[in-house]
Amino acid sequence: MTAKIFVDGEHGTTGLQIKQRLEGRDDIELLAIAHGDRHDKDIRADLLKSADIAILCLPDAGARESVKLAGNAHTRFIDASTAHRTDPDWVFGFAELEPGHAGKIAAAEKVSNPGCYSTGAIALIKPLTAAGMLPADYPVTINAISGYTGGGKALIARFEDESNPDPVTAPAYAYALALGHKHVPEIQTHGQLERRPVFTPNVGRYPQGMTVQVPLHLELLAGSPDIADVHGALAAHYAGQDIVSVVPLDISSGLSMIEPTELVGTNLMRLYALGTPGGGQANLIAVLDNLGKGASGACVQSMDLMIGN
Repeated sequence: MTAKIFVDGEHGTTGLQIKQRLEGRDDIELLAIAHGDRHDKDIRADLLKSADIAILCLPDAGARESVKLAGNAHTRFIDASTAHRTDPDWVFGFAELEPGHAGKIAAAEKVSNPGCYSTGAIALIKPLTAAGMLPADYPVTINAISGYTGGGKALIARFEDESNPDPVTAPAYAYALALGHKHVPEIQTHGQLERRPVFTPNVGRYPQGMTVQVPLHLELLAGSPDIADVHGALAAHYAGQDIVSVVPLDISSGLSMIEPTELVGTNLMRLYALGTPGGGQANLIAVLDNLGKGASGACVQSMDLMIGN
């Protein structure tokens, strides 16, 4: 049976990327809304109720509204907004979060897609807290840079449209300077951290791709592990799947740079454990496409799990 999929918010950056990934597939039927009708609640409600799965690519308030508009229909949801990422009634849409989590997504009625930054941060943190290596009260800091497409159409226009009245001319900039970025609650919740992490994001003058870094003082971790121990915990956590890979130590130790664009156009994520052996510190780095595994790719991955692919 062909699954009916409605992308609510298909004209935004994430929605357009999802539609591009789904077009041409013969195992689904894409339900569409005309651009001029996208604010018509009656038309949206009919489409939401007709869909087997609705993928919500909307601001938080719009996502909550769509769930209400569907009423008592048997529609299943994947929400790409921040609205439900720490809601215990929604399954967090990071399939590699822990063993068996992909099965939870497959069976879920409501899935909340992770944020791009939080995907990388949780991927690095969760294996260590789950293994008892990283104390839940450790003062985690997260540094990251993303391509400007993560900011949506308005930010893309500031970088690419020469006639924009408020252009971005800098090669990169830091933001969320008051440490209140919207991804922090989900990082804390799904990373199993008791202490709120310090997160400092940046945007670079390139479209897609990102790096997320978590530096650690190893003597503050349980058992004072070395780089090999940390690497081993990551590798063990992600063994047996083909989306998240952990770069071998003998390869990562010879690197002089890591580029945020190395996985653009894929739904993959690559993790590195770096540092000088015996130096007492580690720098954990996740690389992913902010519009791939960090957004639309993860939505499609969850959708495929939910329809049995």
